[in-house]
Amino acid sequence: MTSSASFDTLESLQADIAELIARLPTLKNRQFIQQALATIVRLADTEIERLDWKILSAALADMERGFQLFYDYRHVRKVTIFGSARLAPDTPEYQMALEFGRAVSQLGFMVMTGGGGGIMQAGHEGAGRENSFGLNIQLPFEQEANPFIEGDPKLVHFKYFFTRKLFLLKESDAVALFPGGFGTQDEAFECMTLSQTGKFGPVPLVLIDRPGGDYWRSWSEYVDKQLVQNGLVSPEDPSLYTVTDNVDVACDAITRFYQVYHSCRYVGGKLVIRLKTDISDAQVEQLNANFSDIIIQGRIEKSQALPQEAQDETVELPRLILYFNQRDLGRLYQMIATINRMGTPSAEDAAHPERK
Repeated sequence: MTSSASFDTLESLQADIAELIARLPTLKNRQFIQQALATIVRLADTEIERLDWKILSAALADMERGFQLFYDYRHVRKVTIFGSARLAPDTPEYQMALEFGRAVSQLGFMVMTGGGGGIMQAGHEGAGRENSFGLNIQLPFEQEANPFIEGDPKLVHFKYFFTRKLFLLKESDAVALFPGGFGTQDEAFECMTLSQTGKFGPVPLVLIDRPGGDYWRSWSEYVDKQLVQNGLVSPEDPSLYTVTDNVDVACDAITRFYQVYHSCRYVGGKLVIRLKTDISDAQVEQLNANFSDIIIQGRIEKSQALPQEAQDETVELPRLILYFNQRDLGRLYQMIATINRMGTPSAEDAAHPERK
């Protein structure tokens, strides 16, 4: 197909669409391409506002940039860092984020931030430009790209917060939250909400204070007092996150999460948990005894890849399969922690926790 610049003329657009439709039967993801085209066709035949079309067009352009950027890095695990844009380099929080960025990059992970100053700049400074992604957004204040990512091809400019946040979470294999203002609080609670409802992850969420600080400890106490004790969230939901003021503890929480656990997906009504290494039948029995409360039918069973996973890059990995109730995500995180204590990763996996 010709470049997107050709869409400036109707004739070029017609030619590109005709070529795409002709190739559609041979394309790997033809089902989803067809669905996307059908949605556009249906919208074009309805009465929606000009602003609606502008939002749709700009959002698709945002996603195009994001998809193209991250495709070549899909096999490397990434850590998203959230925190205040207002914290100066001489603050303990900035230095903590710099140290954390350096530590996770040395473990092999790449670092993603919103690309601005403060904590975002600290993460990039610590990780280095070669290990950093910046997902920037245009704002009237506070949000120019920091000098450690400015000009790098891994810096992407988004028009909308929602598309930017989509990629900050979609591409993330761990989230580290440092102290911040309304935006950081929004990101913290959205991460918790999406994790609690199964719309994000499972991934490790680490809330990092400056040494001796109580920003996140006070936040966690509020969650316990006002949410857990009043029955507004489940008692197990704090298992979704780790609060610490120690970089080593934060890094360990991330690497330990992927010690045996690799990833998961749903196939039909079954949750398929992929493992880096097999666990014993006795250990599976232990899981059934300890976590039967989150299974709606049947048992936790060992399995190889299901037929629906034939094209999956993880097809060779061993699996656990269960009918998860899709409600008790805190308990699921507890089960993943138990699984990670059961198996012994290979020397290669232990040396490279960042590899998907």
